[in-house]
Amino acid sequence: MPLRDLIPKLHHELAAYARAISQDPALAEDLVNDGIERALRAPEPPDRLENLRPWLFRIIRNLHLDELRKRRVRMEYAQAHVRLYGDDLSGRRDTEDALVRLAFEKLKPEQRELLFLVDVMGLRYAEAADVLAVPLGTIMSRVSRARQALLALVDDRKVIDFPQKKSKKAR
Repeated sequence: MPLRDLIPKLHHELAAYARAISQDPALAEDLVNDGIERALRAPEPPDRLENLRPWLFRIIRNLHLDELRKRRVRMEYAQAHVRLYGDDLSGRRDTEDALVRLAFEKLKPEQRELLFLVDVMGLRYAEAADVLAVPLGTIMSRVSRARQALLALVDDRKVIDFPQKKSKKAR
């Protein structure tokens, strides 16, 4: 199947991945568009959907890393932080869904990216290893540690800054 027919089937997944790693909808859209442009200009792109998917994720990831390097060099870090899905969670902080989302945002960027690829997008470990250019065993151990970190944040409720109770001496 031609590349131009395969890319639209992956567009939603590419956009979701770009939003997860960039946390900026405008930047995410640029990453997807630039990634598709690079894919269309590639001399020998994958011709099967199962090979194209991780290849395009990798292109988007590399474009994102390039953008981060540019910002670091120019000292032009973004000021606004957009929630993972653009939701306002202020009224739902007591739900498990909100706790997980908040905990997810507090993970290290590498952990967030890995859990997004494997747990949200459903990539197999081998596909995630290909996207991130690391060995399969490394992916397996990193996924395990990222899941443990996420659970620890949710279990300890460290994702919500609860007000500290004043001791009787402080009153």
